Amino acid sequence: MTAPPIRVLLADDQELFRAGVEVIVNAQGGMEVVGLASDGLEAVTLVDALAPDVVLMDIRMPELDGVEATRQIFSPERVVARERPVRVIVLTTFNLDDRAATAIRYGASGFLLKDTTPPMLGHAIRTVHAGNAVLAPNDLSSLLEGSFRARTSVPVAYQSLTEKEREIFTAVARGLSNTEIAGTVFVSESTVKTHVGSILRKLALRDRVQIVVFAHEHGLVS
Repeated sequence: MTAPPIRVLLADDQELFRAGVEVIVNAQGGMEVVGLASDGLEAVTLVDALAPDVVLMDIRMPELDGVEATRQIFSPERVVARERPVRVIVLTTFNLDDRAATAIRYGASGFLLKDTTPPMLGHAIRTVHAGNAVLAPNDLSSLLEGSFRARTSVPVAYQSLTEKEREIFTAVARGLSNTEIAGTVFVSESTVKTHVGSILRKLALRDRVQIVVFAHEHGLVS
């Protein structure tokens, strides 16, 4: 059975850019643009109405910028009301943008520069749809480094992780893939996936990106 296409929403205040990206996404195969928003407020409204799988979110827009729109999209009441997850990729003109770091903390799965190539854009959409980050783990760590002060107390939920889960938590936070983790802790990849799923449930996190954010936020990884 053929998988349904990845439903994409594009939010950008430049009409020409929206039109160009819409053509690129629809030409990728296995994905389609289901909505276009010209500002952050419209983006939040369309996410609620259209339930896209992936949102391409410009960081600088009128009415509501991409950071605040991302925060609203991932507000607890909206997350609970959804039947399926939504992923956000922030679009920016600046590498290692502080605003992109804030959007990632709010729930975005990473960021892309607006001059990225069509193949990279397609790959990024598929990557976040699978629950992974768009940018390399080291770049994600560099982006988050210093973007907030680590909290001194370790959450109770983290204390509930088993010793093996904490070992895998640290490996994920450092950017290791399931294959690399399996070779490091001497278990199968399927066992690693099971442990990662348990970690996400216990910490109430959405994906591996949020594990990296959680680790930095609480000073659990150097």
